[in-house]
Amino acid sequence: MTHPGPPPRVHHPLFARFYARFSVSAEARGGLGALRTELLAGLSGRVVEIGAGNGLNFAHYPAGVTEVVAVEPEAHLRRLAEEAARRAAVPVTVVSGAAEALPGADGSFDAAVASLVLCTVRDVPEVLAELRRVLRPGGELRFFEHGAADTRGLARVQRGLDRTVWPLLFGGCHTSRTPLAAIEAAGFELVTYRSFDVPEQGPRLPSSPCVLGTARR
Repeated sequence: MTHPGPPPRVHHPLFARFYARFSVSAEARGGLGALRTELLAGLSGRVVEIGAGNGLNFAHYPAGVTEVVAVEPEAHLRRLAEEAARRAAVPVTVVSGAAEALPGADGSFDAAVASLVLCTVRDVPEVLAELRRVLRPGGELRFFEHGAADTRGLARVQRGLDRTVWPLLFGGCHTSRTPLAAIEAAGFELVTYRSFDVPEQGPRLPSSPCVLGTARR
């Protein structure tokens, strides 16, 4: 069955415009395009993508994907995602909504994609429960997220920023969440993952520690 309640409203117009410009320039410079290709490699069938943003993943979906339902709550980013969907090589439908209330019946998707979005959602366990609900048994969750640092100093900085200015400046983003632990706690089986920094060179930013991998329902 579908999720019962209305999705929460998301409205970050200034951040959305900043993100749209910054993310495009970061694709080649920061190597994010290659990471998106790695994230989506081998997917097939029906896919739900949460927090699709301006649709930068769409160009990286492989030919085996028969449909992408891309959920984006922010109006400006959703319009950009709709433009990207028209250029995609696979069928992409962009819908308004939030990850806490996904469109689709139980078990109606073969795979789900969470890409740099679990940091911003209001309720991580609720979102992951929704993803698990709409995935068929054995379906994959592909994730590329940033999270808590593995060093005491940066972790302390992250917690301080999350309590103060970071979410206000960056559209509700939190730097100290623990995506791997949250995915396991939601009942997914971790299949494979790797941890790394973005960017790989230069100073380590609060948003640098990342993880990319696959979990299974």
